[in-house]
Amino acid sequence: MQDHYERINFRHIPNAQLQLSFTGTVMEVMTHLLGPLAQIISSRYGVKVVLIVGTILTSLGLELAAFSTEIWHLYLTQGAIFGAGASLLFTTALSAPPQWFNRRRGLSLGLVSSGTGVGGLVLPFVMTGLNNALGATWTYRIWGLICFGANIISCFLIKEKNQRWSSSNKRLSEVFDLSVIRDMNFIVWLVGSVIAYSGFLVPYFFLPSYVTHLGMSSTDASVFMAALSVSNIIGRISVGFIGDRIGRLNAHLIFTMASGLSSLLIWTFAYSYISIMSFALIFGFFCSSYIALLSPITVAILGMRKFPTGLSVLLLANVVSVFGPSLASGLESVFQSAEPYMVYKMFTGATYLTGALFLLALKIKIAGGLMTKI
Repeated sequence: MQDHYERINFRHIPNAQLQLSFTGTVMEVMTHLLGPLAQIISSRYGVKVVLIVGTILTSLGLELAAFSTEIWHLYLTQGAIFGAGASLLFTTALSAPPQWFNRRRGLSLGLVSSGTGVGGLVLPFVMTGLNNALGATWTYRIWGLICFGANIISCFLIKEKNQRWSSSNKRLSEVFDLSVIRDMNFIVWLVGSVIAYSGFLVPYFFLPSYVTHLGMSSTDASVFMAALSVSNIIGRISVGFIGDRIGRLNAHLIFTMASGLSSLLIWTFAYSYISIMSFALIFGFFCSSYIALLSPITVAILGMRKFPTGLSVLLLANVVSVFGPSLASGLESVFQSAEPYMVYKMFTGATYLTGALFLLALKIKIAGGLMTKI
């Protein structure tokens, strides 16, 4: 949508790229901000209520976005309303599987989180075709209906294993165990995750614009995003499978380092169709290990009793991370004399590798060495 708006609807607005990217930032902030609210509602009324409210908000946000005539309209609709609904759905989807799995917890979360990759595979082609044929207004309307249909299915399928998590008699102090913020292992995990995740969204936000900047078509951009999503699906399932065997933190560390190196060593020099496709496939495979292993690693550090609070705190902290694309855009505008999009490439690589250093420190702190399975 950003690429379409830059080229069509808001092409005459100065700094449109930076302003439009803030829509995604608002959306991601809301997606992570309401984790505690989802935890409170689900603890008192059950996950079904959370899922239903989330489904209504996501669909409503997209349908209202269809009426947007100014960029700030997108902040309120796709950003705030859709993001709030996505937060309720996302938090619930991440918190349910650990209740049902232990030995294959990594693989189960990898399979669950791979669903976003499926959406990323399908939607670029659907939305590009709709944008070109019908315009942004009808694209949002149809997209809202697709979200409604998909999430209604989730309302029926996602459920809790242990109903005591849904007791309406719980006090707030029982729902949130704030002792997690005194756990140094959890703090190191949190800081490293925030830093690495800051680079995750940058290629998703700006790779389509980068492709059209090089003179390729919007269809080519959709192909690259689809390739990124296909490899992302495979990567999320793979890191879960590998993590169950060599240790989930070990697998996450390897994948995080590979993500940073792919940006610095491949995207930096990617100017042709083949080189950009190589980056999309490699980065897509490695980049989402945090989302796939977020819950299993948090459970391993805190235990199941403190896990819901730990998950909420992590999602809140990730609000900082979602400003990564906006920060990268700001740096790009400062260094205008440099090669276009180079800041995005460096920013992605640097954040992932810095986050990997914190993960390495966490591994050594917990296990006392490099070869231990954890």
